[in-house]
Order: sequence, then C-alpha cells, then structure tokens
Amino acid sequence: MDRAGDRSVSAIYRVDDSTGLARPLFECRLSAGFPSLADEYSEERIDLNRDMILHPDATYYARISGDSMIGEGLWDGSLVAFDRALTALDGDIVVACVDNSDFCCKIYRDGHDDHGRIRLEAANPLYAPIRPSAGTEFYIVGLVTFSVHWHAKRYGRRFRLNRLQ
Repeated sequence: MDRAGDRSVSAIYRVDDSTGLARPLFECRLSAGFPSLADEYSEERIDLNRDMILHPDATYYARISGDSMIGEGLWDGSLVAFDRALTALDGDIVVACVDNSDFCCKIYRDGHDDHGRIRLEAANPLYAPIRPSAGTEFYIVGLVTFSVHWHAKRYGRRFRLNRLQ
C-alpha cells in the first residue's frame, strides 16, 4: 500500500443506534433466478442495527477509497463497519492507523511472541505490504465486521453523495 497514494479510508462515521428499520427476513435462501419473494416465506424481521452491530458504542462506519482491498470485495465507495472492542487475529481485515493515515487492510503477525512484527497487506497485488517500524506511529483502530456495497449503482451514488457528507 503506497502511503502517498491510496489512503483506502476516506471518512469515518459514528453508528446511530437510535434508528431502527426492521425489514422482513425470508426463511428461504435465494438462488440465482428465484422468481419472486412471497409473504408466506417471511420468517421474522431483521434490523441491521440490532442484528449486525455487536458493540454500538464502539462501532463506526468508514468509506473505502481506492482499489487496495478489491480482492476482499471492498470496492471504492463501499462502506465497512468496524468494531473497536473486538480483537483482530491474523488474516482479519482491520482499519489501521499508520503515521496519522487510516487504512483498511489485512493484518498478520510474523512471529508468535511479543516481539513479532506486524505486517499490513492490501488485497490487491499492486500494493506492497507495510511493516511498521519502531519509529512508525501505528495502531489498530478496529476490526472490520461487515461491509455494504451498492449493486444498483445509480441509487447508491445518490445515497453516498446526499446522506454521508
């Protein structure tokens, strides 16, 4: 990850857990070509704030900027939720701060003792790993728990521009 180029996280937003929007959750799993959703398949209601966020006071959203995480399905403009209360393990996707720049990346610990070196990797082979050195300001901001990516781009773009600025 080129620190001068792709910052990978362009904005961070706090979770508003006072909102709720329970939507129907269908008990059947969808396969490609499923003709329609009928009400008789409705099992319960799902509220993404209630069901996806483990620690509301420690969970934030961030917008992905650039292409450094495309191998994990995180595209330019995708939103990720990250939880500051969870511990990241090897291979987890995290938001990390390196020299006052926030990055979305995968974390690896080379060595299994307190002196093991940290390696931050993009999910795109065009970006070299970052190995924070002793003089580098570095910390894990939070563990990425889920992402939101718009598939109907003409609607997602309007949402991104109007709602999260």
